[in-house]
Amino acid sequence: MAKSIMVQGTMSNVGKSFIVAGLCRIFRQDGYKCVPFKSQNMALNSYITRDGSEIGRAQAMQAESAGVEPSPLMNPILLKPTTDVGSQVIVNGRPIGNMSAREYFRRKKEFVPDIIRAYDELSANNDIVVIEGAGSPVELNLKNDDIVNMGMAKLAKSPVLLVGDIDRGGIFAQLIGTLNLLEPDERDLVKGLVVNKFRGDRTLFNSGADILRQRGNKTVLGVVPYIQCDIEDEDSLSDKLENRSDGIIDIAVIRLPRISNFTDFDVFSQYDGVSVRYVTKYTELESADMIIIPGTKSTISDMKWLRESGIETMIKKRVNNGVPVFAVCGGYQMLGRKISDPFETENGGSIDGMNLLECETTFVGEKNQFRTNGKFLDIEGFFSCLSGAEFSGYEIHMGVTENSGKKLTSCGGSYKNNVYGCYVHGIFDSPEVSERIVHRLFEAKGISYIGGETDRHAYKERQFDMLADGVRKNINMDLLYRIIENGVE
Repeated sequence: MAKSIMVQGTMSNVGKSFIVAGLCRIFRQDGYKCVPFKSQNMALNSYITRDGSEIGRAQAMQAESAGVEPSPLMNPILLKPTTDVGSQVIVNGRPIGNMSAREYFRRKKEFVPDIIRAYDELSANNDIVVIEGAGSPVELNLKNDDIVNMGMAKLAKSPVLLVGDIDRGGIFAQLIGTLNLLEPDERDLVKGLVVNKFRGDRTLFNSGADILRQRGNKTVLGVVPYIQCDIEDEDSLSDKLENRSDGIIDIAVIRLPRISNFTDFDVFSQYDGVSVRYVTKYTELESADMIIIPGTKSTISDMKWLRESGIETMIKKRVNNGVPVFAVCGGYQMLGRKISDPFETENGGSIDGMNLLECETTFVGEKNQFRTNGKFLDIEGFFSCLSGAEFSGYEIHMGVTENSGKKLTSCGGSYKNNVYGCYVHGIFDSPEVSERIVHRLFEAKGISYIGGETDRHAYKERQFDMLADGVRKNINMDLLYRIIENGVE
């Protein structure tokens, strides 16, 4: 059976996912067979494994860092919010229906056997399992029957590292406050503290580390700097979603209220001179060289938001001015004539789409989730350069789209003039696709792109190594290995 280490945080977005990814890469570099695990994840960014199972995007990213194939065992429960009080519940990679938060809270004990089976199988076939918690372990009103933080640590008999985010302030309140709110048996599971996202002179925090040791009565395992690496982030609080523009080419991604799989567009940020902005106001589209409409978990309500915000009108204005639009999944559905949800798969009802593509979408009860590959057909318009380009990716959608217009790829999709849409997540990760798009955008400005070719896989491998290097240099790895070896005894 594998040894384990669990990474919990004082709150959301303290960097748990990145610390887990960094440790996975370090253990791989040190010759161990290592896998990530998160019993329950709430995220709208997801990934389809080779067997067609849906898991959180973070666990897929961590598996890449560990050098292993992503598996539904790594994330047995995924919650995809559909409203402020409800989610689609995915167990062992397959949806079992939508539940209100109250109903899920009442029923979550039913899923403990699924969690145990998944963890035990991973443990039986690996050397180290790196477990990630969720949010904070001391949400006192939600601790009953916990299955993702201390409840999971007890199930796995795993030692815990508690991570705090100094960049957001209040590091002493975060870490010492969390320790003080834990039950004594839970506090005993915490074997070390990690201060994450430190900026500036590390020696200035030496006294701070002493205070944490004295007040928390726990070892400070490390102070990890704010590591400048480009790793996919599934958290809705991601810095990537903040508005920014500093490139020659300005790609604007519509930040829908229920945006999903925003990591689809990370690839463009690795090109010199290209900026990717996530926008919420129609005025932010005035300078865009390309507009992207991403996926969403609530297509009809997000279409209403597009209309009410004035963004739909601005998109149409920019299209008339020759700016290309590319949409994926839910965004593709919005570009059509109509979206209908007769079986209340999401929230029910119907709405007119933007009528920029000649297609209509109807939501059905069965979810499409599978890996795919294909190529662009002989297409016209701004991105005619994509003709023949090959790609691979995956589809995750409840809707069925009938297209009476021009077909975009061998896997479906539609296009009309300078507007393009399809269901394939990850379609831009193919260098053949993203490079052609970037070159065309530069060409439209009368500039030649000279940044060279970009291999997405090689780029991501370099980022994982940078992350691992930053974690290794700033965490006491000898002590961590002793903690893993000794476990909770």
